[in-house]
Amino acid sequence: MTDSLCEKKVKVNLGERSYDVLIGHSMLNEAGARIKSIISAERAFIVSNPIVLKLYGDKFCHNLKSAGFDLTVLEVPDGERHKSLETARKLYDRLIEKNATRFDVVIALGGGVIGDLSGFVAATYMRGMPFVQVPTTLLAQIDSSVGGKVAVNHPKAKNLIGCFYQPKLVLADVDVLKTLPERELKAGLAEAIKCGFLDSDDFISFLEEYVEEILAIKEDALIELVKRCCEFKARVVETDEKDLGRRAILNYGHTIGHAIEAVTDYKKYLHGEAVAMGMVCAARIAHKLGLTEEDLVNRHRYILRRAGLPISAPPFDPEDLKKHLLLDKKKRGGKFTFVLLRGIGEPSIESVSYDIIAESLKLCR
Repeated sequence: MTDSLCEKKVKVNLGERSYDVLIGHSMLNEAGARIKSIISAERAFIVSNPIVLKLYGDKFCHNLKSAGFDLTVLEVPDGERHKSLETARKLYDRLIEKNATRFDVVIALGGGVIGDLSGFVAATYMRGMPFVQVPTTLLAQIDSSVGGKVAVNHPKAKNLIGCFYQPKLVLADVDVLKTLPERELKAGLAEAIKCGFLDSDDFISFLEEYVEEILAIKEDALIELVKRCCEFKARVVETDEKDLGRRAILNYGHTIGHAIEAVTDYKKYLHGEAVAMGMVCAARIAHKLGLTEEDLVNRHRYILRRAGLPISAPPFDPEDLKKHLLLDKKKRGGKFTFVLLRGIGEPSIESVSYDIIAESLKLCR
């Protein structure tokens, strides 16, 4: 890692749907010109929440207006529970009221909830509007803003209603992470750790060396972290855009993680916290199946603990968990499909019985 701050660019190569992820600082101050350079739209619809708008709304809107955009701000309440069909319907209503067309642009200014919701609306309104991601959380910058998965939740399961719709551009400004609550920063780091375990020992070693600097919001460490995560995700997405094969490895830690979120009604844990617990559980399952050594389980616990993330699964009714697992999109036949590790950088897709899952969860409590 170099000591100097500079802008990084990651290209997501998907033919005519290719786009750049630009990573650096002061991106919000240049957003209008950058978006205008690739999208000819005259009108922009900014989707955000009151927390982000209070922090960055005036600056961001002024910059886009200076670039020549006619702006409409669409504010939605903060929180995972608002990533719903009802909220999407309200956004459709506003777009219709404003006579929005498929030649206008939707800009998501916020975290993963805003990005997923905005992308879903952009993908489905008039069969598709141009869409730009301006992620304001670490989790969104390294994960949800890249790859084109957009969705809303159903009361029965997370992200159950969605589609694939790539943005035209992603602007990741690490400056905004300085106002991110510490808990949110740690939750985002969980997804980075996931990428590390899926990618290479070199990536995990980088995280082990720089985790304190990342948590201290050191810009050079953050830019390098976001770049590495986006490069890894881009490589995976380029080989399997529609999640029919290799892209499934990005769900590492998510099968149990999503179930924990659902069992606790999406109110107790942030997504990254649930994924952290899910990764430890997945490592336990892999060890119980004889796929990996105990050392790998311990390395999960070591780096996640240093990142300030939960590593023990909460107590819950096993039948509640099983009910939510049955709704998982990756389930096949009578078994549950899990992403497990045979080693760092060696993910595999395995079918796991519920008995093995339950036994492994007991070891994680």
